[in-house]
This record gives sequence, structure tokens and C-alpha cells, in this order.
Amino acid sequence: MRLKAYAKAAHFGPTMLITAISFLLSAKLWWVGAASLIAFTVFLGQLVIGWSNDIYDYSDDVKHGRTNKPLVAGAISLQQLRRATFLLVPIAVIANLIGPLGLKGGSLYLLGVGCGIAYNFYFKFSPLSPLPYAVACAALPASIFYAIDRTPPLWVLSVGAMLGVAFHFVNVLKDLAQDIESDIGGLPQRLGKRISTVIALALTLLSALILINSPVGRDLTSIDSNFARVPHG
Repeated sequence: MRLKAYAKAAHFGPTMLITAISFLLSAKLWWVGAASLIAFTVFLGQLVIGWSNDIYDYSDDVKHGRTNKPLVAGAISLQQLRRATFLLVPIAVIANLIGPLGLKGGSLYLLGVGCGIAYNFYFKFSPLSPLPYAVACAALPASIFYAIDRTPPLWVLSVGAMLGVAFHFVNVLKDLAQDIESDIGGLPQRLGKRISTVIALALTLLSALILINSPVGRDLTSIDSNFARVPHG
């Protein structure tokens, strides 16, 4: 039961999504064994971001009665989550630096983790709130490319950054009114629900357009075209 609470405090859905993306990209560029290790070290970094978020937001979560949060529900204590976070930080740092990502890739990914923590403690109150999302979500694929001594393509960085910012706007929408009440003044809170929704949709569509016109998208289109020309029956 407590393990489930720790997983929930880490924002398990987004954490596993980022972990899965890191595995799929690593497996595409490298081999499955290294991809599994990279996914695990990425997972550790995402735990740090998620746990630090719930620790910082604890008072505000109590204020708004967010009983879906394990700390508010009493599934784990604030002291327990702080202790787990402090123990995990050096493990996550060392694992990323000595793992398959290497010093260059690991440092870049840890920059993304640092951006996530900086958002929790500072940027969520600033009109620059999308910045750490953009940097972190571009740093993740870039770190994997650098791990195999390849320069990440510009389209990869662009898609990562834009999808990160789109997720930021979407993620804020559900608590927008409560955030404004708590004087949390990130860019989505300042722009409001309608404009934030439009921005998130526009960034997602633009990312899809870039992806379709990327080498990966063209390869997939070519495969579909060749398959359609093959006689069936």
C-alpha cells in the first residue's frame, strides 16, 4: 500500500510516459539492454521531480482538500517522502552519470531534472513557467543522442520542447481556478483557460506537422505507400 502511495506521489502516469518514451527512443538508437538501463535512470530522475512537487505543494494541496494526493490522504507522511527524496537524489545523479547516458548525456538529462525541480520551487509562479518544460523535454531526447556521440536533429529538439510546453498548459487547466486563488501565476494562469487551451492545441498540431515531415515521418509514409502497392490476396 505504501509503495503505491510513493508511486502516486511521483505522478505515476507522466513519470511512466517519460520513462517509456526514453526506452523507445533509446532502443531505436541503441540496443535493448542499454535502453532498459537508460529508462531506469530516467525513471529515477522523474521520481525526484514528482516527489519534490508533492512536497512543495503539500500545504496548498491541504488547503484545497486534494485527497487524491497521498500526503493529503495520509497514505505517507511528509517526513517519509522527504527522506525518500533526499536518499534518491544522489542515487539518481550517480546512476545517470555512470550509466549508458555517460557524462555528457547524463549531465544533459540531469539538467532537465533540475528544470523540473526549478519549476516546482520557482517557475510555476512566473510568466516564464513554460521554459523549464521546454528545456527538460528537449534535453531528454538530446541526452540519448549525445550518449551515442550523435548530434540531436533540430526537429527532435523542437518537437520535444513544444510537446513539453503543450503538456504544461494542459496539465495546469484542471487546477487553474485553485492556482489563481493560491497566487500561482504561471503563464497559463495569467492567460486563462481558453487561450491556454488554444496554445496547447496549436503546439501539439505543429509538433505533429514537424514530425510528419521529419525523416522518421517520411520513412513511415514511404513504408505505408510501398505496402499499399503490394498485391494482396
